[in-house]
Amino acid sequence: MKTSLPIALLFAAFPALAQDVGALTADTKKTVLPVVPKVVAAMQEAVAEKGVSGAIPVCKEKAPALIKDKRMETGWDIRRVSLKARNAERGTPDVWEARQLADFNFRAANGEKIDTMEKSEIVNIDGKQVFRYMKALPVGDVCLKCHGPVDTLDAGLKAKLAESYPHDLATGYAKGQIRGALTVKRPL
Repeated sequence: MKTSLPIALLFAAFPALAQDVGALTADTKKTVLPVVPKVVAAMQEAVAEKGVSGAIPVCKEKAPALIKDKRMETGWDIRRVSLKARNAERGTPDVWEARQLADFNFRAANGEKIDTMEKSEIVNIDGKQVFRYMKALPVGDVCLKCHGPVDTLDAGLKAKLAESYPHDLATGYAKGQIRGALTVKRPL
């Protein structure tokens, strides 16, 4: 009988935990996801005004600044990550993120729509509970201009990318693939 009480307590906690994850997910999405269309719009505007090479600073500086503003507003760790990072310093996933990105790729290969792919859960980091959320980001038309197949990028753009991102891995994508994800670590 002694072992059944802790198990019963554990099962009793599941509904509350599920509700907490659901509420945290909804709140996190409402708070953070509006930054994604702002980043896309900034890129589209920059490409239209300055050309593809001229838009590199927007992706390199303005997009991270928009995310940083949201980090400052919330106090949460918010980043864009990818298995093929353009900026390894900022975009390399941790183990949890890499696992989710691999799962997103598997799900996409099995026909799931990328815009529905997300993952959220409560995890323990350094003895503290943390809510983690990730939302898959698809490759769109504006993304292909710098992230498409290398042989489709013009020489001037390749040179500019090499100058801005000397360790760039973020090319070779096709429209509709997963470029990466927006990821959030939210302390509880």
